[in-house]
Amino acid sequence: MSKICQITGKKASVGNNVSHSKRRTKRKFNINLHTKKFYWVEQDMWIELTLSAHALRTINKIGLNAALKKAAAEGNLDFKDIKIVSF
Repeated sequence: MSKICQITGKKASVGNNVSHSKRRTKRKFNINLHTKKFYWVEQDMWIELTLSAHALRTINKIGLNAALKKAAAEGNLDFKDIKIVSF
């Protein structure tokens, strides 16, 4: 699974490690990803999403359904990529 947030579309960025002598070597800045399960009330099912910490705050603020619609409109989420969890 790739290290990309399904809601915001954030992914790792590239930068430099800078030593004391100012030598630069390439490094990767990974994002703070979490795999979370949510109950999607509108569809009456449990889903699992890979989210950044920023996306978790977005879901808490505007709700799951609105966040999913916004992500789909921005092109970050395809509904076939949502993992359905069965209990």
